[in-house]
Amino acid sequence: MQDTNRQFSVPKGMYLLSHSVGCLPVLTRSSVAQSYFEPWQQHGGDAWPQWLNIIEQFCHELADLFNTSADDICPQSSVSNGLSQYLQALPLKTARTVLMHASAFPSLGFAVQGLAAYGFNLKLIDKDIDPNDLDAWQALLTDDVAVAVITHVHSNSGVLSDVAGIAQLCRAKNVCCVVDVAQSAGLIPIDLQSWQVDLVLGSCVKWLCGGPGAGFMWVNPGHVNELTPKNIGWFSHESPFEFDIEHFSYAKSAKRFWGGTPSILPYASALVGIQQINNIGVPKIYAHSKALQRIVLDHAAEYLLNPIGLAYSGGTLCLHLAKPRLEALVSGLTQANAYFDQRRDGIRLSWHIYNTEQEALQVAEIFRCL
Repeated sequence: MQDTNRQFSVPKGMYLLSHSVGCLPVLTRSSVAQSYFEPWQQHGGDAWPQWLNIIEQFCHELADLFNTSADDICPQSSVSNGLSQYLQALPLKTARTVLMHASAFPSLGFAVQGLAAYGFNLKLIDKDIDPNDLDAWQALLTDDVAVAVITHVHSNSGVLSDVAGIAQLCRAKNVCCVVDVAQSAGLIPIDLQSWQVDLVLGSCVKWLCGGPGAGFMWVNPGHVNELTPKNIGWFSHESPFEFDIEHFSYAKSAKRFWGGTPSILPYASALVGIQQINNIGVPKIYAHSKALQRIVLDHAAEYLLNPIGLAYSGGTLCLHLAKPRLEALVSGLTQANAYFDQRRDGIRLSWHIYNTEQEALQVAEIFRCL
């Protein structure tokens, strides 16, 4: 993986924080200068056609990543903003409860709570229940539930959700199914044709190595014309350049969620990251990550309070240890100049394509010495 490693600007030390921010691709600076700054410098307001081409390419690269159509993808500023937009666009009459697991990223819960004035309320599956407990989902998918939100990979446990299984339960109950792929896109192969869900939300700052600010939503094309976004603007229009204030008609695609004058710069950066990930190939990245995780777990398993099944987790090892060993591990990683973070009694170590076998062996040795 040495050649692949040179495609990214990896901070000095052992970078194990891809679950927070993916590393900068080496090509990003020059590519963004060429696609965004040079047209602005050379053409001023006439740069817009080139700038909008960035968004078009962004959507096409994501479509390739997820085996879908670019028309079904729309830029969003964040995952939570996308969820809020979607909930307000639903043609709901009475049922307005949103169900999710308590270990979902808090911002998603906040988005629902922010819509309380519109009748939405949040219902949580208890944090101590396995996110893949289909009986728990089945029991809580009651008649008041309009939307279920599935976290594909949970950020604080690394657990990989059975999206297809949960989505099947939702379809049987006529509940809209939303999936958050922020911690999986770019690391785990995703085929939207097999999931049969209604909405997918994600961001590019983590495993896609695109930097912050470039979120996205995929809207099931079979339902998009039933949705009426409220936060609209001229780029939500089916003909954005019609310029008739007395006539608005929603775009016939996911772009109806786009809104006003679009942000471009975050997507110019994100485009390079997604292209890099697509060029390498997600299956290759996944296999590499799992191989490195296996090296660590071979030495760490005996110390863990939480057993980890590699086939049922994402790219991050969420390791929970008894306090004395946790403190020793933190000390060892710090001395090794490792980038990692800590959540209560556990630490998170992420393994991307630019991480090496030598780094995994180094972490394994730290465990061996506990």
